[in-house]
Amino acid sequence: MRSPIRTRLRLRSRTGTTAPARRLLAGLTALAAALGGGLLAAPAAHAEGNGVGLTPALGWSSWSYVRHDPTAAVIDAQADAMKSSGLAAAGYQYVNIDDFWYQCPGSQGPAVDQYGRWATDATAFPASGSTNGIAVVASHVHADGLKFGIYVTPGISKQAVAENTPIQGTSYTADEIATSSGENNYNCGGMVGIDYSKPGAQAFINSWANEFASWGVDYVKIDGVGTGDVGDVEAWSAALQQTGRPIHLELSNSLAQGSASTWAQYSNGWRTGGDIECYCGSNGSSYPLTDWGNVQSRFGQVAAWQADGGPGGFNDYDSIEVGNGANDGLTAPERQSQLSLWAMAASPLILGTDLTDLDPTDLGYLKNSAVLAVDQDAVDASRIVDNGNQQVFTKTEPDGSVVIGLFNYSGSASQTVSVNLADAGITGSTTATDLWSGSSIGTISGNYSVNLGPGAVQLLRTPPGTSTATEYVSAASGRCLDDPDSTTTPGTPQEVWDCHHGPNQEWTYTNGTLQSLGMCLDAFNQGTSAGTKVDLYTCNGQANQQWTRNSNGTITGVQSGLCLDVTGGGDSGNGTSVEIWGCNGGSNQQWSQG
Repeated sequence: MRSPIRTRLRLRSRTGTTAPARRLLAGLTALAAALGGGLLAAPAAHAEGNGVGLTPALGWSSWSYVRHDPTAAVIDAQADAMKSSGLAAAGYQYVNIDDFWYQCPGSQGPAVDQYGRWATDATAFPASGSTNGIAVVASHVHADGLKFGIYVTPGISKQAVAENTPIQGTSYTADEIATSSGENNYNCGGMVGIDYSKPGAQAFINSWANEFASWGVDYVKIDGVGTGDVGDVEAWSAALQQTGRPIHLELSNSLAQGSASTWAQYSNGWRTGGDIECYCGSNGSSYPLTDWGNVQSRFGQVAAWQADGGPGGFNDYDSIEVGNGANDGLTAPERQSQLSLWAMAASPLILGTDLTDLDPTDLGYLKNSAVLAVDQDAVDASRIVDNGNQQVFTKTEPDGSVVIGLFNYSGSASQTVSVNLADAGITGSTTATDLWSGSSIGTISGNYSVNLGPGAVQLLRTPPGTSTATEYVSAASGRCLDDPDSTTTPGTPQEVWDCHHGPNQEWTYTNGTLQSLGMCLDAFNQGTSAGTKVDLYTCNGQANQQWTRNSNGTITGVQSGLCLDVTGGGDSGNGTSVEIWGCNGGSNQQWSQG
């Protein structure tokens, strides 16, 4: 049995978004031009509501390579290299400073300004007249046509509390909003919590966000976030929005999946795991940046979090460590695999490499417009094969193209990886293109196999309209006809669930049958009475697996004459079962095709 496509009770709740991701996408014109075509854009329906993050972020961050020593000169050089290398033209846009941009005098916490906010390290980021040094760097990044990001951690510095700094624009002070509990700041330390029920607490975060906006910040990463920091996340979300400047909000790291709907409500992205870096270089070297074991750890995360990402906020699997050749810590096939897995997952692609010393082969990988388009379609892929070293992920794009990623999980031995194309929504035969080579692989049908070297991938795209599968959306609730957890055990009862574009919600109508995952929709045990449950069963040609799609949106069982019905009617919740019932014209018997 396959691993579940989603983890139950963890599906994302999107404000005003019950349709599948592909109906959110309707034309990313600017990005399509940058990436070489074919992309569809997303309208403004998304979770965070701040006008950014409709597609996964593309950019660079200082942590992997620069680590503890960011300076204005270093960041300026990386921004210039992003432009001169052609990465900016390919769609990469964010240049982000991670930790160590501020003064850290010791364990008492970051040094602060007169309002309790972190004080810029003026030695590393010198001011220009009255212009703060971070604002100077942001201006340089913007002059390159790029966007600028910065790093914070939850809470308030002990220094602000000790100095009892005033909160800008209020009569309150730091000690009036601070708690005694410690907050994560991995490298400097010295942060304590904020009691957001206290007057002045939100104003403090607002003042910090306003400062960032005045510096020209376009992206804020909050590191060290856990389930106890929801107050900080909510406060920062509100604070950034009140600035009036569109600012992307990213959360890090190892976020709890059980709180996925919360992260989605207040941010544009969230790290699903720990650091991708291996921290295995000698004498403190950043190189190698990572290793295959760290990339392998993301396969399970991508499968488990599939239903939680989408336009407005995406699952973040950490930095892309491709760009510096052997110093990446990955073989060339493994580098293609990392980019392919992240692209299939619609993850942010934030580079961790040294852009001033790019390996030509790696640069070609990073600028591959066909692979970037897979990432920017904003559709999270589902894992449909999890068989030891055979890993296959698939997704259907808004135009009906099917993208299939076949991965050899093993880093030491070749492996033949196979997939039943019907599980990807492909019936009959089609043609496919290898997105890494750009070559056609000819006609494929039935079961498809490829032999892959250690850590290698084959990333395929079929022509638009290849998938004959569609979602069936209940008019009563906007939820989709769903095979729970992609279970293929004959007799599995069917239900409705939030539409998430997974193969277990994709149905083909073939010779009067409705098929998903290679099995047929079936009236249980040949039942013909009202209330008979509907299940998924091995296709057998019997009359209880024959269905008629009617012009009024109803679906009638040929054997029973009864209508496909969501139990109980009305705006049913996730997991509500599906049955057959006397046709009555109710909205719980009306189905539209997604």
